Amino acid sequence: MKLLPRLAAPVAALVLAGLTATACAPQTSDTSSGKDEKTGDLRVWLFQEVNNGPKAKVVDRAVAAYEKAHQGSKVDVQYIPVDSRAEKIKAAFNDPSSAPDVIEYGNTDTAGYVRDGGLADISKEFAAWDEAADTDEAARASVTVDGKTYGAPYFVGVRALYYRTDLFEKHSIDVPETLDEVASAAKKIRKAEPGLYGIAVGGAYTYGAMPFLWAHGGGLAEEKGGSYTSTLADEKSQAGIAAYTDLFGPDNCPAAKCAQMGGNDTVTAFAAGKAGMAIGGDFSHQAMEDGKVKGKYAVVPLPGTEKGEIAPAFAGGNNLGVLKSTERRSLAVDLVKELAGKKAQSELFDAMGFLPTFTDTRAEAAAEEPFVKPFVQTLDAGATFVPASPAWARIDSSLVLPTMFQEIVSGRKDVAAASRDAAKKMDDAFASAG
Repeated sequence: MKLLPRLAAPVAALVLAGLTATACAPQTSDTSSGKDEKTGDLRVWLFQEVNNGPKAKVVDRAVAAYEKAHQGSKVDVQYIPVDSRAEKIKAAFNDPSSAPDVIEYGNTDTAGYVRDGGLADISKEFAAWDEAADTDEAARASVTVDGKTYGAPYFVGVRALYYRTDLFEKHSIDVPETLDEVASAAKKIRKAEPGLYGIAVGGAYTYGAMPFLWAHGGGLAEEKGGSYTSTLADEKSQAGIAAYTDLFGPDNCPAAKCAQMGGNDTVTAFAAGKAGMAIGGDFSHQAMEDGKVKGKYAVVPLPGTEKGEIAPAFAGGNNLGVLKSTERRSLAVDLVKELAGKKAQSELFDAMGFLPTFTDTRAEAAAEEPFVKPFVQTLDAGATFVPASPAWARIDSSLVLPTMFQEIVSGRKDVAAASRDAAKKMDDAFASAG
């Protein structure tokens, strides 16, 4: 594989659902067509990338392979804007006559789409697919709700620790091997270079903060009997929250500037040479190459609380699913296998830099593209995920976690009070989701 310059980040900040995910029962009417015609054309909706040309070429090759194997069946591919996908896909669920047969969707959407009755259960077909045996467990979980499979993983993305090699060498700082050492290194850089952030962090950077909770043994919520309860206020979660929010201050990243920063802001700061470290994704690589830090940085997995540990990561990615309303289920499943198969995922990595969801294909990518290695190591160490509940979309969009972080770093609330209030908001959302 030869990786071309990164043209677009994954189109949505997407989360891998839990291995034993459970969701509420569908709340819409049954849109299943009850048909499985063996001939006929298919319609596909895929996400429009910032520069869609390279992706479209990969898709065209996969479609050509499908059409060659299915004489008489043609595929119409439409690329839809990411920002308006929710309304468009929901409308398709409610109007089967205008719906596509196959869609690309973010894995944060899995539980909600299953609740809405829009996705077909393809458990049997996925289990019988030879290539599926090499799907990484986290990616497999991203299409799993209540033990059933609702699609095929398409690509995955994850974050790790970017650091300035020149600054670390100049100030004789060792590469951090624990989260405490990350904090210590950040303070050393800030003291030696007052104009820089030691590590750029953001009060609105939810998915950069999550590894701190998980590394300390905490988490967001636990599932029992089909419902979720927030664990943000638990002792171990509070320890992780404190470890992250302690990075805000005059000795690293001043709250007045950093409290409102999100993930893009922290990556931009690092790329512009304004920080000694940052938590960024494999999808942030091109931004660094285009920035002032080109040739002066390296990447390692974000460490855990003990040496030799990797902090559990938030992993994102997209999936491909078959709509329940399709009248050509078997053909649609075959097309999904072609689009999301090893050959297509390998080509998608070459074209876009999206990490494959197959362990063997991803290992090949890491062997040929050294920058990928720390991200693959992070994935291989195991990922921890947000709750596989339709409520997560509400929790995320209502900024429950950023509000909690910002209340703490501003001094308005301590960790205990802010985490309790956030946990209550999460529990209210879980209750309303059913």
